[in-house]
Amino acid sequence: MTDTQTRKIRYGIIGFGLFAERAIAGAIKDSPNSELVAIQKRSLALARQKADALSVPYAFSSPAELVACPDVDAVFIVSANSAHHDETVTAARGGKHVLVEKPIAMNASEAQHMIDECEQHRVKLMVGQVVRFSPVVRRLRDLVQSGSLGRIISAKADYSFNARLSKRLWFYDRAVAGGGPVFDIGIHCLDTLSYILDDQVRSVQSMLSPLPTATATERTAILGLQYSKGTLASITCSFEAPTRHIYIEIIGTDGLASSTDFTLSATRVRLNVIHRTDTIETEEQTIDFNVPNLYVDEVTAFSDCILNGMESPVPGKEAWHHQKVLDLALRGGGTISHS
Repeated sequence: MTDTQTRKIRYGIIGFGLFAERAIAGAIKDSPNSELVAIQKRSLALARQKADALSVPYAFSSPAELVACPDVDAVFIVSANSAHHDETVTAARGGKHVLVEKPIAMNASEAQHMIDECEQHRVKLMVGQVVRFSPVVRRLRDLVQSGSLGRIISAKADYSFNARLSKRLWFYDRAVAGGGPVFDIGIHCLDTLSYILDDQVRSVQSMLSPLPTATATERTAILGLQYSKGTLASITCSFEAPTRHIYIEIIGTDGLASSTDFTLSATRVRLNVIHRTDTIETEEQTIDFNVPNLYVDEVTAFSDCILNGMESPVPGKEAWHHQKVLDLALRGGGTISHS
């Protein structure tokens, strides 16, 4: 066996909260080329308690202490959005590879600085757009790229849920979250559409309710997008829905593909595909997918890119462009600069 076949990337989780405990810790442990060796919480006592429960050797109360640990190769940053920039910079300067949760930052300027720091210190940077690893999303991308749906004329992605049931009250704090559903779940819709279409947004228009203030985020938003190849798209996202609603639809001149629950992990998801014929009748197909644990696939892909010197599966540059779309959306819209 080669060294890359036997070696595992050793991760430290920065910002070990409920999400990290429920999804990320287990994903790292279940990844064949990854290992969880450290966690960080603001309370050292709680960090030690969680580490002991997970049989993790190291516990720290600050990101800097975790980054200084010589037995850590990479960090998974799962903290609130406002901490992503500083923690990424700390990790990069400490020589640690960075997998940071979405959105990459609070604004595009922060995102660019994070990318520059990682490039300067020669560490990998990946953004946690876990939905890209879904076989449903990848089939949608294949349908578009193969031309099976014809020229893509429109697309939509919707994601709403009842955030009133969440304990993460910082969702509504502009200084901590940066944005409301636009930043939290709208970014999943934006990244997924852009990945499927293999295209970049040229302009965005938005309606936000209520309008965000210096201290409070929006709670519902509708975004209208125009992609550089001409596709028109929309995103609806909300914290105020009575139940979870997740839906994606791609319409081309020759076919239509749609799916509910396209963002979900470790479940069964159905994809519906309709193709036109030379009559009023259409050809319809339903495909069922057993979606694996996407967080395991995400971590495994990042470790693989580190071990084999490959490009990041979700490059920081793509997240930087998406961040510019988010920034403009919170201001009502505008044209996206590509420089």
